[in-house]
Amino acid sequence: MDYSLNQNQQLAVENIEGPMLIIAGPGSGKTLTLIERIYNIIETKNIKPENLFISTFTEKAAQEIMTRLSNKLIENNIDLNIYDMYIGTFHSICLDILEEYREFTRLKKSYTLMDQFDQNYFLYQNIYDYKEFTDKFINKKYSNWRKANKLAYWLNKISEEMIDASDLIKSEDEEIKALGEAYILYRQQIEENNMLDFSTIQLETIDLLKRNKEIRVELSNKIKYIMVDEYQDTNTIQEKILFKLINEESENICVVGDDDQGLYRFRGATIRNILEFPNNFKNNECTQINLDINYRSHPNIINFYNNWMDQEFWEDNKGEYRYNKIVEEQDKEFPKNQTVIKVSGKNNEDDWSEEVYEFLINLKEKNIIDDWNQVAFLFKSVRNHRVTKLANDLEDMGINIYSPRSNMFFDREEIKLMIGAIISIFPQFPEVRKWNENAHLKEWEYFDDCFELFANEVRKEKNSDLKNWMQKKANKHINLKSNTDYSFSDLFYEILQFPLFSRYLDINGYEIEDLRPSRNLSIFSNLLTKFEYLHNISVLVPEYLDRNIRRLFNNFLRYLMDGGIDEYEDPSDYAPSGSISFMTVHQSKGLEFPVVFVDSLYSYPRKTYDELEVKLQKNYYKRDAFEPWDKIKHFDFWRLYYTAFSRAENLLVLTCQENSADRRGQRNVPSKYFEEYYANIPSWKSNMFKPKKLELEEVGKVDLKNEYSFTSHILLYENCPLQYLYFKELDFTPVRKGSFIFGTVVHQTIEDIHKAVLRGKEQLINKNQIEAWFNSNYNNLIKKERVYLRPSTQKIALEQILNYVEKNKNNWSQLKEAEVEVSLVKEDYILKGSVDLIQGEDDTVEIIDFKTEEKPDILDNKNEIMRYKNQLEVYAHLIEQKIDKKVSRMHLYYTSESEGNPFISFDKNSQEINKTIENFTNIVKKIENKKFDLDERPLKRCQECDMRHFCDNNFK
Repeated sequence: MDYSLNQNQQLAVENIEGPMLIIAGPGSGKTLTLIERIYNIIETKNIKPENLFISTFTEKAAQEIMTRLSNKLIENNIDLNIYDMYIGTFHSICLDILEEYREFTRLKKSYTLMDQFDQNYFLYQNIYDYKEFTDKFINKKYSNWRKANKLAYWLNKISEEMIDASDLIKSEDEEIKALGEAYILYRQQIEENNMLDFSTIQLETIDLLKRNKEIRVELSNKIKYIMVDEYQDTNTIQEKILFKLINEESENICVVGDDDQGLYRFRGATIRNILEFPNNFKNNECTQINLDINYRSHPNIINFYNNWMDQEFWEDNKGEYRYNKIVEEQDKEFPKNQTVIKVSGKNNEDDWSEEVYEFLINLKEKNIIDDWNQVAFLFKSVRNHRVTKLANDLEDMGINIYSPRSNMFFDREEIKLMIGAIISIFPQFPEVRKWNENAHLKEWEYFDDCFELFANEVRKEKNSDLKNWMQKKANKHINLKSNTDYSFSDLFYEILQFPLFSRYLDINGYEIEDLRPSRNLSIFSNLLTKFEYLHNISVLVPEYLDRNIRRLFNNFLRYLMDGGIDEYEDPSDYAPSGSISFMTVHQSKGLEFPVVFVDSLYSYPRKTYDELEVKLQKNYYKRDAFEPWDKIKHFDFWRLYYTAFSRAENLLVLTCQENSADRRGQRNVPSKYFEEYYANIPSWKSNMFKPKKLELEEVGKVDLKNEYSFTSHILLYENCPLQYLYFKELDFTPVRKGSFIFGTVVHQTIEDIHKAVLRGKEQLINKNQIEAWFNSNYNNLIKKERVYLRPSTQKIALEQILNYVEKNKNNWSQLKEAEVEVSLVKEDYILKGSVDLIQGEDDTVEIIDFKTEEKPDILDNKNEIMRYKNQLEVYAHLIEQKIDKKVSRMHLYYTSESEGNPFISFDKNSQEINKTIENFTNIVKKIENKKFDLDERPLKRCQECDMRHFCDNNFK
């Protein structure tokens, strides 16, 4: 137990039985308390990791808890594989449950999980299917892009509120009926395509628990303790799932949150979940503990945001809409100084930029700021003109700005040049982008700018090789006669070889000096492969080339430009050294900075709902309305700025361009909601502010343990560190090949066979059923990956499976487990793997790993076989740690071997396993220390690598 906890933290840690509500104010040590509470449960209750359910708002928060908890367990010599906990975001935990019980759901193998962009683009592609419905509840004047986004919002709303669409279509209200019909069509489309979106992840989970009492009972008996962080941002369906999983006898659920920081109503979150939580239990028997001591901020800052919240009225005749609390300062000496100030411009945007710059430089020159990452600017949005101008002005004056969500992706030089290059190798572009003589899009001006930028560069003598290559490709594409053996993505990787682009990946001592351009090109590679996946493009085909060029630019890239693309963000480094952070208030939630500028002081409370939502709430939601409709905009406004103000540790700065005009020419900055606060704080130039008394904290990286597997990481690194650098570290997206599909469909079908055996249904294992499994797996794979196998290759894959069954039909009794997913938290990383097990002698187990390639000659392929042996040794280490069973033997099984012995087998040797794990750990250290040097290129492996053109020109 950590006795440095304060009294209330200690109570939260020690009270582990029954329902508990923890109201955790800003900077109150919430994460520390959560980790100590989990540790206390593990230490005192002797439970298994799978008995714990821990939901966090972000995956990064889950990783941080995993890292800190595992370190504490290691320090105290407690051997527990906490990776087996149900831990992650609510969506990821629900996905784990669906995977665990997938056979009881509508989902098939290789289903596609759509993120928000995928869902919106899917609807955009199919928007005309919905036209007769959307015309009744979405503004007809909206663009198809905006219609798709709005439609996604309403479809997700129905899922999150668990509304029965059959009830909607019975309505006499045209809007409601049309929405119900649109939802039914959408569900039909995603089910036909074996898809899930983020909202239906939860809907499928609640349906699974409702339909299958045995599964619900099994889970509620297994999950003995539930903890949910950021409970104020949960939605209706998430609360329903939680109360399906709670063990009704013990009711061991602890929720943590701060109703004052509820920001995600627009994503379906409801503040009522945290405010009404105690009412869910008999006689309201729920322990409530307030963590109200702030260990983050200077007392002046705490007083400022306490006063802010006190100015709003949080109750009416129906009840209170906020827990009554006051955040208190910690008991320590603070420098006596004015720590809430204003820094603003008087006349125009240039004046504002100059004033902000002067203040920042003043702090830097007086050595108050050691690193620009100690400063953060918070805005309602980072995508408007004012914010991007301030960012550009500060960068022009020598201060780096980190603003990955500022919609500047398409303004970046490397992206404009790449788009210009792709346009240049398709000379038909200016004509084929038109759909009629008068066609015109405003985005075409941007594409023309990209082309001009590229053309100016390619004319230079130093880029003559690129010019020659480009002209050859352009000549081929203008009169393409037959299918190529490449796609747009392949062309992207060829373009990277030339100095105009390779400079962005230039390696100095095998470290890329400026990661931003390389990260952006990596994102662009992902976008191209996503486009090809969505439009089923694997090569360029003459009859479809013009249409696909038009789709790429007029539809796909245009859609991305309209919606905006975020640049790369490192989850372990939210404030990169050497840069000031520009972020939204929502983005800053959970973070802290020594100096925080809060902008957007022109804002005022705005209505965030429309009449359709009121109708749904009144007639179709599971619960009556909670907060008064006319107060919602005020509550959300106060919560937003409370969250912003409370990010500051040592200095809170209110900033704006004073008295600037809004669109109607009215002088209203700051708005009336900030006028009094703004007027009563001193300017940074006043005598009240004494910067020499400021003592700023440092901004440290979040310590997160990364996941590593043998095949995806170690083997890739050993084969080629540079390949690892580009495809794992920088996340360039490789172009998929058919061999991947072949091996996967064989593995998946063997898994179906094994699961039938383990369920005691060996009678299902006949040729017809095997073919049915094979065809189902193959069809789902090609839908997901958009890569196909020739009929003759499909036949070979099926024959390998049938041959495997024939050879092993009399040995099924030895099978113990199929496709065991194993993860193990080590001291510095997380080790992962997946393997099949059979029963060995003397209560041991044996490991089998299936290989679909031709069985190698043992003498001629010693190195390859040794690598596979090392892989099996890693699996043996995982299995022994996971299921507490000794591994006696390890096998490679070659499904392609039809006549001879398909096995290559090894006896387990503990000393050799220890050496393999030691080597694994050493390679992980090299990866995390960014050691990507290459003594000699592995030329055989280069032939299958998408970066081979780049390496040919840059690593001779």
